Amino acid sequence: MLGLIDAELAGRPGPEGLPVRTVLVGLLLSLHYHQSATLADACRVLLDELRPTARGWLGVAEGDRRDSHFRIAFSRRVYRALDRLTSALDPHRCDRRRHLPADEAAEHAAAWEDEDAEHLRRRQLLQEISDRLVLVTVRLARKRGLFKGWKGDIGIDTTPVPAWHDEPQTHKGLASIEITAGWHYCAGSTEGIFGHSATLLVAGSRRHPAGHPRAGHRITEHPQLALGLVLDSPGKRLGPNAIHALGALAPFGFPAGVLAVDRAYTDQTTPHFAEPARRLGYRLVLDYKRAQRGVQGSAPSGALLVDGSLACPAMPTRFAHATTGLDDGAVRDMDAQLAELIAQRQPFFLKTKQAADARGTIRLQCPAAGPSPSVNCPRFQYVHGTASAQPKTVDLTNIRATSAHTAAKPTVPIPTAERLRPPPEDELPRICRKPTITLHPGGLGPHDKFRQDFHYLGPAWHDAYKPIRANNEGLNGRAKSHRVDIGNPRKRLAHGRVAQTILVALMICTLNLQILHDWHLTTGTTPTPETASSDPGNGNPAMTTAPANTGIPPP
Repeated sequence: MLGLIDAELAGRPGPEGLPVRTVLVGLLLSLHYHQSATLADACRVLLDELRPTARGWLGVAEGDRRDSHFRIAFSRRVYRALDRLTSALDPHRCDRRRHLPADEAAEHAAAWEDEDAEHLRRRQLLQEISDRLVLVTVRLARKRGLFKGWKGDIGIDTTPVPAWHDEPQTHKGLASIEITAGWHYCAGSTEGIFGHSATLLVAGSRRHPAGHPRAGHRITEHPQLALGLVLDSPGKRLGPNAIHALGALAPFGFPAGVLAVDRAYTDQTTPHFAEPARRLGYRLVLDYKRAQRGVQGSAPSGALLVDGSLACPAMPTRFAHATTGLDDGAVRDMDAQLAELIAQRQPFFLKTKQAADARGTIRLQCPAAGPSPSVNCPRFQYVHGTASAQPKTVDLTNIRATSAHTAAKPTVPIPTAERLRPPPEDELPRICRKPTITLHPGGLGPHDKFRQDFHYLGPAWHDAYKPIRANNEGLNGRAKSHRVDIGNPRKRLAHGRVAQTILVALMICTLNLQILHDWHLTTGTTPTPETASSDPGNGNPAMTTAPANTGIPPP
């Protein structure tokens, strides 16, 4: 990360001043020991809490630290060093000391949205710096072998990062000093939080590595680190930001497992989130709003899209609309009647015949087809000339034999008129004429964003969605705790989107270091030396240090 910064600052006019590395190390130490990312606390750390050898490493000039003039001069050098960095990375530098007129602020804010080549380059460079600050801790955990048992399950959530400054003063025609900030509305809240939004990825885990309901409890064999961070204006680029953070993990070679997200990501258009996520190999686990539950559309083959899964076009209405119109409370705390309807509609869903390939294309099969059909379908028998099963003796003490018997499977309710006078085959849905269909990415059109890889509210869905979402909430809680609180703007008082991005990235980096430290204390393991051979990036191997007697190791 320092190499990127040095390359960007090289050749800029004026004296070099205090190295940016010194300021960032001071902020990191201030976060670690004082839970603050303010420059004032960083100055005190650099001047008063380092030994002379460490100050020599960081280029902190020696002087009379009791002299107020020396301290003020040093603090100004620190402030100028950070200002030099934020000015170099800001797409359109503006005066951040006063409220700008709304039209002038809009011109500066547009530089964060437009396609200008230089603006785009600076935004990408800022995000690359943020990525490296966060992923250095992920690389550290990977070198120590802490992700060996991880199946690649990830949870994504967007959390508010409040701004220190007030919102725009519309009655005066003045913008906020944070010109790219906006109103973040949490789920179910009618009151917004003024600031930015942080997209956070967490290394999650299911109740069982295969998502099987028999496990009964979640198995966690890895630290639940923050795997990615993107700071943006509220409501902007939710899907693309998540895909960027997932793409940044690709060099690590982690497996692509389950991707659990909330309803904000379900609303994203297919090209912005669902399609690229599947292209990366992830299986989606989604939730829906009240108006999105039930029958969501249909495929060109005639199959119904019911709560994100393709089903038989003749699925009974009471099963297809089991969740239609239900509010969140009824879905989260299912009663016995709803649970029974959810269980009874499972056999009517199309079966996976071939898993997704590199392009995300899958093959699905009619539930009445194949050597192990899950339903009995008179229409299938008529179209394909399948003879009815001959009576045979069944051992009622053999559970497997009884469940596989035809009498134990539900029957697709075909209208009486169709039974008596079957229509021509070309009038039937294609899934009934050709029991195997190929579904390409985006094959459901605008409804493809609802498609997911687990049957909604089924046992496998619960085993994946609930624990991973709990992992997300746990990470958000730790990120806004008394140790590292990204929700407290007093701990990051610097102005501007660039400074806020760097400070929040430093806070998440510190949070991950604390999680790793707590993980070793909880599991009773000792950090193992890292090796450069397993480093997927270009960074240098970090030194390992034993925890201090105080229980707080150096970062």
